[in-house]
Amino acid sequence: MGKAADTRLIILQKAFELIYRNGYQATSIDVIIATTQVTKGAFYYHFKSKEEMGLAIIKEVMYPGMAAAMIDPLLDGKDVPDKIYRMMEGLLLDNPFFDVQYGCPAVNLIEEMSPLNLSFRNALTQLVVRWQHAIEHVLTLAQQSGKIRAELAPRQIALFVVTGYSGVRNMGKVFGRSCYHDFLAELKTYLQKLA
Repeated sequence: MGKAADTRLIILQKAFELIYRNGYQATSIDVIIATTQVTKGAFYYHFKSKEEMGLAIIKEVMYPGMAAAMIDPLLDGKDVPDKIYRMMEGLLLDNPFFDVQYGCPAVNLIEEMSPLNLSFRNALTQLVVRWQHAIEHVLTLAQQSGKIRAELAPRQIALFVVTGYSGVRNMGKVFGRSCYHDFLAELKTYLQKLA
């Protein structure tokens, strides 16, 4: 990677961390520049605006991170309910970057920016849809192979799992990590009933 690409990546990573902790609207370009120690000219060389940078964070930082944490774990193994549970457990309990008090960076951006900016809403929708479709896909395959009940609706289950994650990440901001354990226990019971 060249110097320009390294600088761009540093800006995106540092801005992502700042936005995660402070919110998109509360994170100014000046704060990003001060944190990354790049010049204003270097920032504007890579991004025409804060919005362009924010969309790049979603596409270049969050999409790959989401795939690694939310989709890749679903592709491994045979027991689909257990894969879904383990993926969720990893997201809630084993992810070293996510801080309980700040919730989920994607959920935070969805809440903050989706009502205000169509470009953000579209990019964030793609993020959620990719995850939901991955869950739906493995459930459909499990259903076709007789591993889960035929009368179940994989699309609805996938939506239920995704919205459960969103909700518990927000509740974690209030109740702390203990609510993750309660959620996971109930999720495990629910997923076991799919067979």
